[in-house]
Amino acid sequence: MQIKKRKDKWNDLFELALYVTAAVCFVYFWVKDIPAKMFEAGLIIAVLLIIRIVVKLTKTTLFAALRFSVLLFIFVSMFLANEFGFYKVIPYLDKIEHLFSGLILCFVGLLIYMKASRGEKTAAPSAQVAIWFCLFFSTAMAGVWEIYEFTTDGLFGLHSQNGSLVDTMTDIICGTIGAVATSIYLAFKAKHRKMPLIDVQS
Repeated sequence: MQIKKRKDKWNDLFELALYVTAAVCFVYFWVKDIPAKMFEAGLIIAVLLIIRIVVKLTKTTLFAALRFSVLLFIFVSMFLANEFGFYKVIPYLDKIEHLFSGLILCFVGLLIYMKASRGEKTAAPSAQVAIWFCLFFSTAMAGVWEIYEFTTDGLFGLHSQNGSLVDTMTDIICGTIGAVATSIYLAFKAKHRKMPLIDVQS
């Protein structure tokens, strides 16, 4: 229990740091008169608040690994990549983000499975089924995201996919690799603990 509380404490501090950093960025770019960067800083705060609102409305408890993954993804994708322009500094940062998204979506799939299983009284939830569901859910969402990018590129003249099938497929492959790696981790975790169901609270 103490370990769980420590993890939550670190996540709380991490989230607070993101709020503070976003606020500092907003003021800095306001002084520098860069509206686009101000908007990005405000968007980061909005995303953090929306996540909290959704979690509260759905009465969902984000287990420590998922919450940390989401916060870290926000830091990498919204702060480093966009706010600080690290796309030009770190090679293939976009691909790293897609790898990481596979991990996050696996945990989201696990959370969905756990919540759905609580309403089932006919059979006990299965760790194997949970892991397969996580893998397929994450892989499917990688494809859905590329469909979204393809659609917005076509409708609004954006260049999310760089007009390249190679870029699209590489993103899906990266997301799938992240999903597979996370599924293997969950499988080892379930086997090591010899539990019929993964303890998502750890």
